[in-house]
Amino acid sequence: MPQHFECKIASVEEMNVKWDYEIAHSGKDRENWIIWKQRNIENRKKGYIIPYYGIADGKIFCEATAIVHPDAAQNSVGLVDDHTVYLSAFRTIAPFRGKGYFSKLFDFMTGDLRQKGFLKATLGVEPDDKTNKAIYAHYGFTQYIKTDKEYYPDGRAIEVEYYAKTLE
Repeated sequence: MPQHFECKIASVEEMNVKWDYEIAHSGKDRENWIIWKQRNIENRKKGYIIPYYGIADGKIFCEATAIVHPDAAQNSVGLVDDHTVYLSAFRTIAPFRGKGYFSKLFDFMTGDLRQKGFLKATLGVEPDDKTNKAIYAHYGFTQYIKTDKEYYPDGRAIEVEYYAKTLE
């Protein structure tokens, strides 16, 4: 078990490490992950996203990204504005799932976003993804917004349901 766990806004250098890990473990979607890495680092540099990482003993265990600018999110109408943030990329390395690390990161992230003036958070989930839908409902994402299509860099389309919660 890690000795020291911290939540923080990731630097571009830390993003490079995490994205390289994701690319190395991406399998058949490798080309999509390479493009997502480039887009996310560009959006971080522009201030369009805020990447939050949970780091223990120097290793990135979990992450989430807050999209704070409409140009960085697909279907952004109703999902991102001056007081609404779109959350994405909820990931925890497998051996550390279910141990509370992501919950600590989520609390850190939502507290930081409230301090930045955001009143509502939104996210998307595929309709058949019962596991993540249950997790998101547990975190309070129960207000249905809309259903729309999102597109992977390779052109593949997926259906996504969007939900919201008030940041308290």
